[in-house]
Amino acid sequence: MVRLRYGKALTTSARTPGHIPVYGSNGVTGWHNVALAHGPTVVLGRKGQGPLGVEWCSGPFWVIDTAYYVEFSNERLLPRFFYYFTKYVGLNHLKDGTSNPSLTRATFGIQQIPTPPLPEQRAIAHILGSLDDKIELNRKMNRTLEALARAIFKSWFVDFDPVRAKAEGRPPPGMDAETAALFPDGFEDSELGPIPRGWRVQSLDEIAHFLNGAACQRFRPDGNEATLPVIKIRELNQGITDRTDRARASIPEKWHVHDGDVIFSWSGSLVVKVWTGGPGALNQHLFKVTSQSFPRWFYLSWVQHHLDTFRGIARDKATTMGHIKRHHLTDAKCAVPSRAVLAAADEVLAPLIKRQVVNDLESRTLAALRDTLLPKLVSGELRVPDPERFLQEVAP
Repeated sequence: MVRLRYGKALTTSARTPGHIPVYGSNGVTGWHNVALAHGPTVVLGRKGQGPLGVEWCSGPFWVIDTAYYVEFSNERLLPRFFYYFTKYVGLNHLKDGTSNPSLTRATFGIQQIPTPPLPEQRAIAHILGSLDDKIELNRKMNRTLEALARAIFKSWFVDFDPVRAKAEGRPPPGMDAETAALFPDGFEDSELGPIPRGWRVQSLDEIAHFLNGAACQRFRPDGNEATLPVIKIRELNQGITDRTDRARASIPEKWHVHDGDVIFSWSGSLVVKVWTGGPGALNQHLFKVTSQSFPRWFYLSWVQHHLDTFRGIARDKATTMGHIKRHHLTDAKCAVPSRAVLAAADEVLAPLIKRQVVNDLESRTLAALRDTLLPKLVSGELRVPDPERFLQEVAP
């Protein structure tokens, strides 16, 4: 009914940047410009102590040698229904071995896979797939919005393109005359180098406040009191999971994290992002970044601008967990415009950041709905009445 195909080794150094996802045992590990195979299919993790991944691939992809991809040979089993069924039952209980547990083709091959009638498989795949497709659409939209916001910020506040255009006697491209009039037409020297005339230079820790998180083990819950998930570096990268620690909800308010807060990990894997994972408690090694004087997009963008430098500093630390120190925030300089320019930029950039947050929150709601429906639909606890009619009604 299905056949597992081995992936093929592809080291990081052998990859050429492209748009083809490279899958390992726990999901995407990078990108390449050549495909090993084409979907639609399912990628199954093969090796590792942790949970083995199950990934849906609708287009071209590469699978490395720690995973399998599925070849379907039976028309009675739809690939996307198989994906959701495998997500439901999981793979970890099929692993053999101790030092490096693995899923073997022989073990997987003897498993029984239920095959409801094709219309029912299609209906289940359509319901769950529509939710996943919308989540993926939001993810792609956010990548576009983020790239657009970064490009505008860099053009206005790092490369100073509007000022350079005016200095050369040209109207700034893509900018209306009213906004262009807010920019000066020349430069002046500064510790940052030439900056637009009338602007000033401030340190990163002058334009924003960087609050370090708490040692949340001091706030372990006791009894049946209300709790909050503890946001550590892992949660910043992966979101809240069933492995996330909990802290008392009575932890001081300054360490509470809410949707829309800017969180910056200053040790380990240095990352900055707008948090959209729900209420939480901020752990040490993370900053909550705020400002009473500047909009969110401004200090977020400047942290992003300096992030590569901070990562280089962390890599040079002779410790197992590289990090930056407070003085590195002081050393990081920012060009600060007039209030008029800042207000004009806010009208352009604030909606881009807000839209990303809205998309993430919508995706979180859709993912929760999918995770609720998946076991009920796949197990048969919840049936789609008259699936053929349902499919006709939802057809475009």
